[in-house]
Amino acid sequence: MKKICVIITTRGNYAKMKTVIRGILENPDLELQLILGGSVILEKYGRILNTLEEDVKIDRVIHFVIEGENPVTMAKSAGIAVSEFSTAFENLKPDVVIVIADRYECLAIAMAASYMNIPIAHVEGGEVSGSIDESIRHAITKLSHLHFPATKDAARRIEHMGENPQSIFKVGATSFDVLAEENLEDLSPVLAYQKSSGVGAMIDLVPGKYIVVIQHPVTTEYTENLAHINETVAAIQMLQIPTVWIWPNMDAGSDGISKGIRLFREHANPDYVHFFKSLPIELFAPLLKNAACIAGNSSSGIREASFLGTPCVNIGTRQKGRERGKNLVDVVYDRNKIAEAIKQQVEHGPYEADYCYGDGKAGEKIVDVLSTFSFSLQKQITF
Repeated sequence: MKKICVIITTRGNYAKMKTVIRGILENPDLELQLILGGSVILEKYGRILNTLEEDVKIDRVIHFVIEGENPVTMAKSAGIAVSEFSTAFENLKPDVVIVIADRYECLAIAMAASYMNIPIAHVEGGEVSGSIDESIRHAITKLSHLHFPATKDAARRIEHMGENPQSIFKVGATSFDVLAEENLEDLSPVLAYQKSSGVGAMIDLVPGKYIVVIQHPVTTEYTENLAHINETVAAIQMLQIPTVWIWPNMDAGSDGISKGIRLFREHANPDYVHFFKSLPIELFAPLLKNAACIAGNSSSGIREASFLGTPCVNIGTRQKGRERGKNLVDVVYDRNKIAEAIKQQVEHGPYEADYCYGDGKAGEKIVDVLSTFSFSLQKQITF
């Protein structure tokens, strides 16, 4: 059996890998190895370890995050991740390691696997994005032996980077698989979860009458993140629309974003906002589907929202250059422009679904390829 090592370090990665994990477990030719680390094991970021333990056996839990959320701690955390994942790979001896997208720890994981002669399968390579993420994504591509891009343009870029065309398989966005399976009309589980989780006002989640906000730090704008989130906070205060606000990820600058949100929550005590550290994909999917708009800079506004037809206001530079659907309006860090864009998107209402990022069947495609692909460790640029 081919041992496939899946590594989950963020709530988003769990959403992306859920159907891949299931497919590996169901395939008689494959054996799942599951490693957890990063924010999914930390209470600060809405620890989802317990949720995962209910679903599947976990082979390793790895701590590599240094507190501080600044460029120094991010670099040092990546260094610890190389060391810790090397030890895990030596013990587990996987045949393939799956690396997801563009996070800093994913580059560390790819480095460890490369030096240990373990083939790497990269999900969501070839995309254009802002911040340091794009450089990390392309660096992982050059270390990887098998590529699962989400779009045709992403696949083309990977080939132009000198990767063997026979190692590139356009499969779509894996997170769409969950969207395609869930009952997205039923908000009752989200309402029940709101009563037991998060802080702030209890929001009456009427379809089309509330918005979702997710704003992550931009690592290349580290010193400006607090000022940027303050503009978003001010826009939400101007609008006073029922709002579900989801906490940022653990990148450098997260403390600035968190501080701005926390000051808003504690000083303004808004009676129209509920704050979550995180939401499992099964709850986030119907929440996003029925929202009047998603605002911030999460890739969910680019990917999942376009698939669902949910209007999006993308703030700032974090998603600069990404392929996008018609559901999206870009704005700068300016409270008045943010508020006006949200108002216009709410008034517009839902868009037609856009399938540029896939059709909701990526997981099964990935598993089919993993079970039959013949890996070659020796890479060579193709031109």
